[in-house]
Amino acid sequence: MAGGPLLSLRGLRKAYATQAVFSGVDLDLPAGEFVALVGESGVGKSTLLNVIAGLDDADAGEVWLDGAPLHSRPEPERARLRRERLGFVFQAFHVLPHLNVADNVALPLLLQGRPDAARVAAMLDAVGLGALGARMPSQLSGGQLQRVAIARALVHRPPLILADEPTGNLDPATATQVLDVLQAQVRHEGAACLLVTHSAAAAARADRVLRLTATGVQPADRPAHAD
Repeated sequence: MAGGPLLSLRGLRKAYATQAVFSGVDLDLPAGEFVALVGESGVGKSTLLNVIAGLDDADAGEVWLDGAPLHSRPEPERARLRRERLGFVFQAFHVLPHLNVADNVALPLLLQGRPDAARVAAMLDAVGLGALGARMPSQLSGGQLQRVAIARALVHRPPLILADEPTGNLDPATATQVLDVLQAQVRHEGAACLLVTHSAAAAARADRVLRLTATGVQPADRPAHAD
């Protein structure tokens, strides 16, 4: 693919007290690639996504986004890059309870000053929530809230998508629909996606599967298309 990688990680290390969570993490992720990240529980997969997004600081190493050193930027600049260049699907949803479904999904566009009701409606349709835009989060199931979070992360067409267990609360049919949406964003919008998952079916959809260990990232076997 032309140009340098969209995301580059070099020597990332994160520890709590004296206990290293992970170290020596190197990764290049080009635009147009869908990568699954697997690993044992507690190895720091979610922490790594937070470090990549600039929501947490690494103890050592570098994060480069589109050739810019995210790790050395002040927080206001990190926040701007997150708004403009990043879509983050949180495992805990982080859906705002006082906004309805459509307004939650629209939030990234509103923060950039470019409201687009048609795009919001298209994203809600894509994740199977087209009829629920007026509902409040308290009226939704966990699986529906997860799909709101996914639609919100993708609505502004971010170049980099970080997805933390996006199918963990979904039935198999809905999980397949959501993975279709993520894959379409990569294929048709040229985004790069780093997907943290425990699901063999989700990992099987990726172009590459990597395993996070305490000492870095290693290639992993790509599962067959079955869970």
